[in-house]
Amino acid sequence: MQRRPAPVRRLAERIAAAQRPEIGAMEGWLSSHDGPRTTEGHQHHGAMPGMATDAQLDRLRSARGAGFDALFLRLMIAHHRGAVSMATDALSGGRDTLVAEMANGVIAQQGAEIGRMERLRAPR
Repeated sequence: MQRRPAPVRRLAERIAAAQRPEIGAMEGWLSSHDGPRTTEGHQHHGAMPGMATDAQLDRLRSARGAGFDALFLRLMIAHHRGAVSMATDALSGGRDTLVAEMANGVIAQQGAEIGRMERLRAPR
């Protein structure tokens, strides 16, 4: 199996580390508001802006090398833009302080990551 070039791999590791606490917080909110507590509750993610389709994820799983990196970056930029859009919507319509704090964090963190990913995609 081919190893990912270091910059894309490091970026993916940073994204995963940053999103773990966000996911945990949102799962906690779902749980405290009688939302789904299992992966079955994730079935509606496809309707969220920026979510990759099953077909796109299948292509990513089968991609290798530079093709994997290019597709990963394209899908992850779209995913992050969707998250920024949802966070912006949450700020405009909500009054919950914890949600606002997370939304601001998502906008800042994922906005910065979009910039990093776009620089990685740029021709050198």
